[in-house]
Amino acid sequence: MKLILCSLLAVTAFAQRPTNPALLIPQEAPLLDMAVMAQPLVLPAGQSMGPQASVAFNSQNHIFVLNRGPQALAEFDAQGRFIRLFGGGLLKRAHGLIIDKADNIWVTDVEAHLVMKVSPQGKVLLTLGTAGEAGEWNEATGSHHFDQPTSLAIGRNGDLFVSQGHNPGGGDPRVFKFDSTGKFIKSWGGRGSEPGKFIAAHGIAVDAQGLVWVADRENQRIQIFDQDGKFIREMKYAGLPSSISVGKQYVYMVNGFTGQLLRLDLNGKVLAVVGKPGKGPGEFGEAHEVTEGPNGDVWVADTVNSTVQKFVKK
Repeated sequence: MKLILCSLLAVTAFAQRPTNPALLIPQEAPLLDMAVMAQPLVLPAGQSMGPQASVAFNSQNHIFVLNRGPQALAEFDAQGRFIRLFGGGLLKRAHGLIIDKADNIWVTDVEAHLVMKVSPQGKVLLTLGTAGEAGEWNEATGSHHFDQPTSLAIGRNGDLFVSQGHNPGGGDPRVFKFDSTGKFIKSWGGRGSEPGKFIAAHGIAVDAQGLVWVADRENQRIQIFDQDGKFIREMKYAGLPSSISVGKQYVYMVNGFTGQLLRLDLNGKVLAVVGKPGKGPGEFGEAHEVTEGPNGDVWVADTVNSTVQKFVKK
């Protein structure tokens, strides 16, 4: 059974890879000066997670892992000790995760086309989208649909930004803006390669200046916007930019199926890189989402290898 499951995961990963081999050229840079902990979180005997999609921290520095198993969320304390699994039946295909200042948990489901706000106790507080239906968001017609929402970011005033468009072969990739109560404000984007358009808007983050960074994966770039959707600039990268974490000193990005973790300066310049495709420490099946922890450690969730790796300062 385990062999069959691994084979199915490999087939799924291959099917999601771009058909253009040039997109898989890795980014070159100096080696990242961090050591890797390949298994920083250990589950008790008899407990398990599905493929790990994302990592986030609450106000107590507890570690939350979003996964594609029967229990969508796992919580560990600040030392990595297991606390609980919860969120059974919550999601069909878990993708993005963020935790707000009140410790509410926000998640995206790319198969059910939903965004959910969940209390620290696991109660669903808010659902955005129409379950199981992809489509457009149009307040004039009362259509409240996402099309594969991928990731989330929260601005200083609590506004919520959602990226969507997981499938590079179709759909309507764009960015949505809601207020903290879930009231729709606006969206921007659409399919294309010109500035302001996306092929797959896979990751999103907000920096200290309030600028919105979007990982436009198959266009091999990060695009930056103001919070009204005005295009500011783009940065091109070799590989497949999939997720972004903006800290006080650095920006960290993961390069998806290229299997890399990159450190950028706050202007997007590549400073260092580590990783390659593989299954060993510091290697990735798919470097899916990245999060900088409260101590400057960097956590990478890998949906293909079904692992979380922690990179720490040497």
